[in-house]
Amino acid sequence: MVRGQPSMQQLIEERRRLAFVGRSAERAAFLANFELPPRDPGRRFLFHVHGNAGVGKTFLVRELEQLARESGALTAYVEESTGSVPEAMEAICAQFARQGRRFKDLERLLDRHRERRHEADSVMPEPAADEPTPAGTTLARAGLVGLGMVPGVGPFAGAVDPAQLAGAADRVRAGLSAHFRSRDDVRLVLSPEDVLTPVLLEELTRAAGRFPRQVLFFDTYERTAGFLDVWLHATMARERHGAMPANVVVVTAGRNPLDLDRWGGCSESVAEMPLAPFTEDEAREVLAGRGVVAEPVVEEILRLTGCLPVLVSTLAETRPADPDDVGDPSATAVDRFLKWEHDPVHRAVALNCAFPRRLDADVFRAAADRPEAEADALYDWLRGLPFVTERGGGIQYHDVVRAPMLRSQRLRSPRGWTERHHRLAETFGRWRREAEAAEGAHEPWADAGWRELRLTESYHLLCAAPRTALPVLLRDLVNACDEGEVPAQRWVGTLVDAGRDTEAEALTRWASDLVRALEAGGPAGTLELLLNRAGFDAPTEAFARSVRGSALRHGGAYEEAMTEFDRALALDPALARAYRSRAMTRAEAGDCAAGIADLDRALALAPDDGRSYAVRGEYHRVLGDYDAALADLDRGIALDPARDFAWASRGATRLSRGELDEALADLGRALELKPDYGWALARRARVWRALGRESRQLADLDRAVALQPDWAWGACERGDALRAAGRHAQALADYDRAVGLDPGYASAYASRAVSRSELGRHTEALADLDRALELRPDYAWARNRRAEILARAEDTRGRAGTVITPRSEPPGRGEA
Repeated sequence: MVRGQPSMQQLIEERRRLAFVGRSAERAAFLANFELPPRDPGRRFLFHVHGNAGVGKTFLVRELEQLARESGALTAYVEESTGSVPEAMEAICAQFARQGRRFKDLERLLDRHRERRHEADSVMPEPAADEPTPAGTTLARAGLVGLGMVPGVGPFAGAVDPAQLAGAADRVRAGLSAHFRSRDDVRLVLSPEDVLTPVLLEELTRAAGRFPRQVLFFDTYERTAGFLDVWLHATMARERHGAMPANVVVVTAGRNPLDLDRWGGCSESVAEMPLAPFTEDEAREVLAGRGVVAEPVVEEILRLTGCLPVLVSTLAETRPADPDDVGDPSATAVDRFLKWEHDPVHRAVALNCAFPRRLDADVFRAAADRPEAEADALYDWLRGLPFVTERGGGIQYHDVVRAPMLRSQRLRSPRGWTERHHRLAETFGRWRREAEAAEGAHEPWADAGWRELRLTESYHLLCAAPRTALPVLLRDLVNACDEGEVPAQRWVGTLVDAGRDTEAEALTRWASDLVRALEAGGPAGTLELLLNRAGFDAPTEAFARSVRGSALRHGGAYEEAMTEFDRALALDPALARAYRSRAMTRAEAGDCAAGIADLDRALALAPDDGRSYAVRGEYHRVLGDYDAALADLDRGIALDPARDFAWASRGATRLSRGELDEALADLGRALELKPDYGWALARRARVWRALGRESRQLADLDRAVALQPDWAWGACERGDALRAAGRHAQALADYDRAVGLDPGYASAYASRAVSRSELGRHTEALADLDRALELRPDYAWARNRRAEILARAEDTRGRAGTVITPRSEPPGRGEA
């Protein structure tokens, strides 16, 4: 860039800002608010911009953001691609960091949230059977709905009755608590806002010293209010998560006014900014700012646009000077948008690039159909158009402009419409196949990048040939449901987009019905609709029923899940995944032997499935068949040596066989693959105990508890180690922690009783043993300890100080 000349980005920004000359009142009110102290009655903490599509909400929000930055404020802009409160916080962290303020504590906690959320989803197919099964996101939502903790969200409400939901909620907590052991980790998965928001507020407070002005912008609020509005109100108006710093201003922008039922009590702190189309004077001011002053041209623009800001800006950008043909009644809206763009290449590029829903430089090249030498310059030109916005690393057209562009081209040239969409589908299909070859993945559906390419390919196929592409998309939707609720939403959303853009009745009808099914019943409800109406062939129906069975299992509906697996296998007896999923369902319900039988059949059909070998080996271990467990785990590790679960399970098996060196090696390998694997650390601590390495035992337990401070089992394990070392006072602290975290932890009460008795606190010890036996009436170890302590208490009446040492350890949680 030549010194003194503006950059392309600066020029684009300058052009965008010209659109705001008609919003002087809103800009003035926003800036004046900064000058008022927080206690001033006129100070507003929330600005809500709202109005119809095309009225200029995003343009105004971007202008307010620029004004805030020019006044020295720290700003963050969150838009519609954000799908959750944690993702909104990630966007805030990233943008603040680019402005010189890192929220390091929040960034670390968000990293942990992503890891735990992924672990909750991915670990479900292969839980250690002696622990309750961890719940993934779908199960977590089912449990939360059952508890009434997700306002306005009810994906399982139509699929599971209230009793099932209540049970699912209990299983969610128990399953996640057993897997993660840390209460904070469980809360990160079940209610991340409660864990993350206090840290965000602390970070904002610390940042106030350097940045006394902080503004958070939430655009396209009609799409994000479903999860953001409750959170913002709880954070700002109710201080549910702590105090929001008074220097923070929040700006939201969407089509609808604020929910008065929620925000009505905060009216003195909220400034509504309803946006209507420009007045004629405002529109003329915008046009004059672009040099468009010829009265016939101005009058025609006002007539064509209805003073809608996005259209006024679009037409003003071309700076028309001659209105000779403005009165042609056959001219379409699109022709009028571009009528003063005389360069035929620019016109063609603008029209061609309306076909993709989003563009980056690569998609632009495929859509624009221009020589490579022109591509960069044309892409920069397109980015500068008023109806083009930057989104997620790419660009997209404003809906007000894209929709009529697509419709006009479809009606004017149906063959051209079909051919262009076919070419784009072929491009995305080629990129998808290249991604498959590069990754060498056997399960491409697990790859989010691959799914995105497949999804975009499907959109263009639906637009090109709705009748033939619809059955393919419906089959793909089964796979999307198998990946979870979010991928299913993306597939259904694509069908909605294609139905709107093609106006094909079959697409719009399916889209409407699938939206309702997904909202009411999640993936299970969506699959039920597909099974009832899609007319799948037998293999596809079998696969779909197997996927639906897994979705029901995640929701705790085991009986209904078993029915689906049975029906799937009746249709396709060779469907190995149905046997594997049914095995896990049976084991989760407490029948590991039946689970092994199903895994036998799954492995007969898919003999190279390392995951099935590992899970079957774990079930054998739980049942005490260590030789069979070892054989399966050896095979599973040979097939998939990166599976940390298999190494940990084999280490536990070898510990049970007395093969201490081998157990130590296996558990060490599991911890190399997953350094924060608490279950493996606790198992290795038991190996150290067997080897007489007390310091190493305690070191592993200390590390496990440090990683997961709210892990009841880990605290009890460390308490047992301290008790065995005669450090009863320290042991009591861990036992107290364990029963505080899990009041139903019978073995922790029994262990605490022994330490209390050793310290002469017999009455408290007996109370602990009574509680343990109340929780587990068949708890023989506790009953024997109770008899010993009673005898000890009786003996102390005649002679003091006699010590009765327990002859065995209490069976800890997780023991097979």
